[in-house]
Amino acid sequence: MTSFLRISLEKIRRMTFWTIVFWIIMALGLTATAIRFTQGLGAATHLSDKFPWGLWIGFDVLCGVGLAAGGFVVAATVYIFNLDYYKPILRPAVLTAFLGYLLVMIALFFDLGRPWQFWHPMIMWNPHSVMFEVFWCVIFYTTVLALEFSPLVFERFKLEKPQKALHAIIVPLVILGVILSSLHQSSLGSLYLIVPEKVYPLWYSANLPYLFFLTAIAVGPAMVTIESFLSSRAFKREIELPILAKLGKVTAVALSVYLVLKIEDVVNDHLWPYVFTFNLEGILYWAEILLGVIVPIILLTYKKTNRSAQGLFYSALFVVLGFILNRMNLSITSIEHYAGVNYFPSWMEISITLMIVAAGFAGFRMAVKYLPVFPEKKETEKPLNKPFDVVEFIGDKHEHATVLN
Repeated sequence: MTSFLRISLEKIRRMTFWTIVFWIIMALGLTATAIRFTQGLGAATHLSDKFPWGLWIGFDVLCGVGLAAGGFVVAATVYIFNLDYYKPILRPAVLTAFLGYLLVMIALFFDLGRPWQFWHPMIMWNPHSVMFEVFWCVIFYTTVLALEFSPLVFERFKLEKPQKALHAIIVPLVILGVILSSLHQSSLGSLYLIVPEKVYPLWYSANLPYLFFLTAIAVGPAMVTIESFLSSRAFKREIELPILAKLGKVTAVALSVYLVLKIEDVVNDHLWPYVFTFNLEGILYWAEILLGVIVPIILLTYKKTNRSAQGLFYSALFVVLGFILNRMNLSITSIEHYAGVNYFPSWMEISITLMIVAAGFAGFRMAVKYLPVFPEKKETEKPLNKPFDVVEFIGDKHEHATVLN
């Protein structure tokens, strides 16, 4: 017994800061999960009949789907446009997308009033519904991502025949994935076209499907940049700086087109009074445009920033921040104004969301540990250069910005 306690105390002593944070988040999230599924949505959330969609839809679904867009962007670049130059980041991008979509589907179970009836759209068809199209696209695209991810498993267990079979259909499979992803990325914006009277004018636009698609194209490479940056630090890898610099240009172009469409909406819909009314909505709108669009465009077109790993990392963070602000503003801020309620998520909503995010970090780490996610390190490869090191989030140099280190 004494020996067991000594070993347990030694394991606790060796736990890093982020490991402790991870287990605290998981404990709170599992507690909230038990309350959610035993006492219902009313006991676990601050949602109501006037405000039925909150954090779990705004962040977990609308943001989660967009943040996983790097998979179809990089896969299309490698397989459809035949640019093998981007292959080193293909597997991590597909893994991130696959985990992202799995977690989005899990998050939906928390938000559904009757989660055991999730299968109803499979047999109760309503082809006139935007949500019906999103439902099927997400299911099919998650299946495509699972197939794109499967070579890692086949390679790990040396299953050559399945590998060859999948290699033969990979191009049409990726094309199908791009079509499906493009459809539901834009269709998520179409959800809000049917409620024009409920959306605050600064965020309502006939271009919402195109705006959603453009922001997905912009944030996908940004997430790949963040993932590459943090994993280079956590797993002692050389960061793919030239590749990420080119992806940064893709983000800059997508954001530029997005900004033009936003300005067009302001001009055509005569939104100047709303833009220059500095209420909560106006301030959040400016924060979204300045921090999430204009600042990263400037940073990514500045040569010194675009050639620096840290510059690309911070630029990507601004893109992700602006993306999250946009989705949360549209799904929560703008609807709050119409509903006349002040919504703030309960601790259970927040803890479940954090649990899902933490599970994504842990899943990525486990996949990297047991599967050939990254290319094998060459003997001539140099150790991680100091200028490319990720910013130290915690003082200890041995603590990395990765869960379960």
